[in-house]
Amino acid sequence: MATTQQSGFAPAASPLASTIVQTPDDAIVAGFTSIPSQGDNMPAYHARPKQSDGPLPVVIVVQEIFGVHEHIRDICRRLALEGYLAIAPELYFREGDPNDFADIPTLLSGLVAKVPDSQVLADLDHVASWASRNGGDVHRLMITGFCWVDVSPGCMPRIIHS
Repeated sequence: MATTQQSGFAPAASPLASTIVQTPDDAIVAGFTSIPSQGDNMPAYHARPKQSDGPLPVVIVVQEIFGVHEHIRDICRRLALEGYLAIAPELYFREGDPNDFADIPTLLSGLVAKVPDSQVLADLDHVASWASRNGGDVHRLMITGFCWVDVSPGCMPRIIHS
């Protein structure tokens, strides 16, 4: 089981690394956490405003194919600045580490293709449960993602029902 906390970008994303943006975080609380899911502890990055009145609307940020890298963490921080509890779970953590792949085709075949949709959906259910126990209002739950988000439209009704 891989448990990564990428400091930048996976090698397969190296052309993108020079475009990194860092959102200032003096008005938010952000960091890594562990979410119990299917008998494992799933790493995740979360961010929230330092000050809030009551439960926060929740945004689950689905990683890119490159994992939860600096850009995904920055999206969480930006959402926190807008008043959301944002969580980006490491959905590959059982199968491997995106940092171990030097190019996109190998990353797709060696890691991404090995992650079953049913596992992702169950993990996202646990992310929503974690949010409800940590100051999130899951009746105001949204999901977003970037290049690895094909399961997201199908999971919203499932997550809301949970």
